[in-house]
Amino acid sequence: MIYLLDLQNKLDGTRELLLEKLSHPYLREHVESPFIDENRLLLLTYMLEQQEVDQDRAKNYTVTAMLLQIALDTHEHVHNSQPGEEDETHKRRQLTVLAGIYFSGLYYKLLADMEDIEMIKRLASGVKEVNEHKISLYQKETEAIDKLMESVKLIESALLGKVADHFDAAEWFEFASNWLFVKRMLSEETKFIKNGSSLVFNALKKVALPKIDQSTTEISSEQQKYLLTICTRYIEFSMTKINGALKKLPEMNSLLMEQLDLISGQHQTMSKNFAEEG
Repeated sequence: MIYLLDLQNKLDGTRELLLEKLSHPYLREHVESPFIDENRLLLLTYMLEQQEVDQDRAKNYTVTAMLLQIALDTHEHVHNSQPGEEDETHKRRQLTVLAGIYFSGLYYKLLADMEDIEMIKRLASGVKEVNEHKISLYQKETEAIDKLMESVKLIESALLGKVADHFDAAEWFEFASNWLFVKRMLSEETKFIKNGSSLVFNALKKVALPKIDQSTTEISSEQQKYLLTICTRYIEFSMTKINGALKKLPEMNSLLMEQLDLISGQHQTMSKNFAEEG
């Protein structure tokens, strides 16, 4: 119980510092509040705790990685301008771009204050990887399903992977990267079922159903089931990898296991609904 409270206190302290860094009066007034991925925050916090990193340094490493991820995610919300677009919409889009740059700048300042040049290099390399795979995903350049799914995994976990590399925590990365991949794919699956479209499923459709008209979201129920079956197969494979990694790692904190159970439960519910509808 003491250990659970200790991890929760570390999480709360790190989140508080992150919110402090993200807080800017002008941006808060004009730009949507940045999303903080609690699962990613938990994984980083717990990984660095397991590596016995000094608490203050661990907090700063976690906050810097989260700031970079938030910066990358913020830029995802910027859409191309449209003819006749209102000035306010144009202004909000420009401010969203600036918010992403601002969050990136905070990361550099934090690591510079820590005088950690090696970590700056690692995370900069991670940003480059994420951007390369995002371009591939957005432009639907991937020609194989395995490569598409690997791109999604790297987009979600490259930054965490660079932190793991810094502390020789390869087994942790195996666990965390598959966790983040499953979480992203469940989100994409939900969007696809609800809207008939999602970023990953649009790219998957081009690879798995190359002969259909890619400009429309209209596909048959059989084609939709086919794409969902592929998604489910990759999710289940990653769940197997997670369970395998768990056997190699020290006993997990109950807070972490609760979150993992939630993700597993969400997958099982969606699979059950899919099977019943099929």
